[in-house]
Amino acid sequence: MGYSCPVCSDPQADGVHLANHLAITALTRGGDHEQYLEESVPDWQELSEEELAEELVETATEADYPQVFEDTTTDHEHNHDHQRSGADSIPFEAEMPDEDEETADVLEEAIELTQQRRQNAAGEEGDDETDEPETD
Repeated sequence: MGYSCPVCSDPQADGVHLANHLAITALTRGGDHEQYLEESVPDWQELSEEELAEELVETATEADYPQVFEDTTTDHEHNHDHQRSGADSIPFEAEMPDEDEETADVLEEAIELTQQRRQNAAGEEGDDETDEPETD
């Protein structure tokens, strides 16, 4: 069971997938997805994907999400080494096709926002510590 996008009705696997779908579509296309986020979660660009997901699932409509498992497919031959080289790495960045200047600007902004969300999420995990610099 997943959630249906409130704008285009595309099924998403869970709240985080819904948050990413809405945010990425809003950043790359604007339009109805961006308008929905601005109206329903005005501070959406400052939230981590988990925080945005929490906000969205409160009003999201549950939907069937078809799942295909590897053991139900045939001729499944691809490398399962999907590890990232670091918290700020964007694995698809090196594989991006040639794009025009506007597309490059949008992708750069999306990458920066993703990195910022990850840093915000990492910072929240360490909130128990003081923010004062260490002195020797």
